[in-house]
Amino acid sequence: MKKKFTLEIVNSCTENFDNMIPNANGSFCNSCVKNVIDLSSKTNSEIARFASENKNKTVCARLKTTQLEQEFVYNETSKINNFKYAAAVAASVLLTSNVVGQEKPSVQTEINSTKSEHFILGKVAYNETAEEQVSIVVKGKIIDSKTNKPLDKKMYPKIVFSINGSESIIKVNAKTGDFTASIKILKTDKTIGYTISSGDYFLSKTLEFDIKSVKENVLQQNIEVDPEEFRKIYVMGGLGINYSEIKVTKEI
Repeated sequence: MKKKFTLEIVNSCTENFDNMIPNANGSFCNSCVKNVIDLSSKTNSEIARFASENKNKTVCARLKTTQLEQEFVYNETSKINNFKYAAAVAASVLLTSNVVGQEKPSVQTEINSTKSEHFILGKVAYNETAEEQVSIVVKGKIIDSKTNKPLDKKMYPKIVFSINGSESIIKVNAKTGDFTASIKILKTDKTIGYTISSGDYFLSKTLEFDIKSVKENVLQQNIEVDPEEFRKIYVMGGLGINYSEIKVTKEI
């Protein structure tokens, strides 16, 4: 029987997951003295299996906020049905083996047909419109737009900063908010994109850019952030699972 279910956080938790101690069963929270299971990186099938194995158990978990909006499907089968299925498969395999053993090998024939192929010979030419790309260094501070001070390091610890899709992590001074980033841009670029993440919070924005602002290959640019624009992407706390049966309608 198929059942569908949704997830919810019954009792939310404000502890920092990054400060917990990882172990084989999740991460151990010293404040609650219990393990927190990280389901945020699990697939739908893995979550469905976890839910079936931990039904009616008290579980503290970490989820993505988008997972609270999802509907999962759980296939509930009884032991009797499993036994019947295994017996049917075994009988099917045995029957197939007997039939194959009695069959005579078929005579294989190979048919060769001549296909006409057309080729064009000559030099290969292609047109490429290349935009001029330059490397610059961006220097500035990440500051709270309301206080003009660095972001609260207690609220936003271990800031991960990326600008214009840079693959390397840009270090941000937690006390001053200072950063230095080497990036590549096109001379025709009008904006620069950046992302800031810290623990459960994430922010992605763009700022207007003018190549004329670059002096001696350096762009002085502060990043002003309104904390209210941060999007919470993870939630943590007591896990609730709401089951409901999938009704099957038969056409007459």
